[in-house]
Amino acid sequence: MMGDPMKVVLKPLFDAELPAGFEEIVREKLRGRELRTGETVEVDLLGKPLPFKVLLAEPSPLKVGKGLKIEFSTGEIEEFTLEFERGVDDAVPFTKGLVVVLGSEVRIYNWSGQKIYSRRFENLKKVRVAEGKVVVVHGEEVTVVEP
Repeated sequence: MMGDPMKVVLKPLFDAELPAGFEEIVREKLRGRELRTGETVEVDLLGKPLPFKVLLAEPSPLKVGKGLKIEFSTGEIEEFTLEFERGVDDAVPFTKGLVVVLGSEVRIYNWSGQKIYSRRFENLKKVRVAEGKVVVVHGEEVTVVEP
């Protein structure tokens, strides 16, 4: 979808302090490659393969180009931020992920940050979640989504 920024969050699987500007070096080394959330990639640096876990590829898969935003995650706390092209009206976490309401659109993301469902609803009233299901109240209808 247009407007969604392409971004990758990598977790180094080696013990070393990453210097400032390291993102550009890694982006160049990965240029043209396809990355998927959850996979491990190796970047050859000074003759040594350095492994990174792809915590998030948005979208997944994505092809690495010069406009790609690369972030590094260190430590055991995993975090990701989803950015949208307009204001978020609501975000409802549930067992299978996160439901985000943007105006009349309902999007469901898994816990890796990948969009797994998206639909516009006429006259959207409310969104609720229970037992792994998403309930959307719109107009005179109720739609149940089970991702």
